[in-house]
Amino acid sequence: MKKMRLAGAFVLSLAVGCGPVEDGAPEDSGSWGEVGQALEEDNGLAFNGLAFNGLAFNGLAFNGLAFNGLAHRDFFGWFNQHPEESATFMKYLVRCAVPEGQYRYFWDGRRAYAWAGNLGLAPGWSSGGTITLEEQQTVSACLGALTNKYGASVLVSLRGTTAPGVPIPVSAGEQASHTIREGCFFGNLFTQEGLFVGNDQGMFSPSQSSPRACALGGPHACPPLKHVGTCHAICQPDATGSAFARCTYKGVSYRTITTRIRPQDVYTCGDGVCQSTESCGKDQRADSCRLDCGKC
Repeated sequence: MKKMRLAGAFVLSLAVGCGPVEDGAPEDSGSWGEVGQALEEDNGLAFNGLAFNGLAFNGLAFNGLAFNGLAHRDFFGWFNQHPEESATFMKYLVRCAVPEGQYRYFWDGRRAYAWAGNLGLAPGWSSGGTITLEEQQTVSACLGALTNKYGASVLVSLRGTTAPGVPIPVSAGEQASHTIREGCFFGNLFTQEGLFVGNDQGMFSPSQSSPRACALGGPHACPPLKHVGTCHAICQPDATGSAFARCTYKGVSYRTITTRIRPQDVYTCGDGVCQSTESCGKDQRADSCRLDCGKC
């Protein structure tokens, strides 16, 4: 399995694929680093800066974005409101929507950007066509799955299909390494319906934590991503039973991305390491972990 340096599937610090491949696409004198092939990627999108008040809320609606229109003055104006955050968002958006081996380029008047495709979840839209409802939902789910509360890079395995229904490939190594059932992500950012997440197993115990807090960290762990309970209560499994195909919330059926993480990405108070998700205190809880982080 190839390893990836940058984040795994798309995104800003907002809202997945297989190991990493050297990506030679230039951004100024640098590059995007390594891009994962199909199913496992580092997620590093955090709800800060542009994040959830990005394209849909800062003057350029998602449904007005076309990949053959990045030179349009509306996109240029949006991008330059928050160039750093906008570039991060576009990196993830292109990774989610555009096929591997393709790039989308942009010049903001000061520097050139080359964003690498990866998962190809929206082939019609990324080819310049009008985005379909299936593509809206699939790309939105991908962005949600790549969200990280802490802005940390964690290898996450995405399970599901592209908008046309082609399965996201999963390697044998990925199957073996990513054994923790995490969550189901769905919603529609293009229509501003929001993003939702359910947990695919029981919640963490008070002593456990993870940099992937959005699915397993409780109902208020990752706003504005809305936690809606367990995946099994609202979602329909796919034919393999290894992922969820659709989730229904408030009468709306959504295309879904299911995620898996590695055992080493779940931390326990008492393991001797004060993790970024743990705090000092006097108890054996993640938010008050005397054993690992000492007394406050």
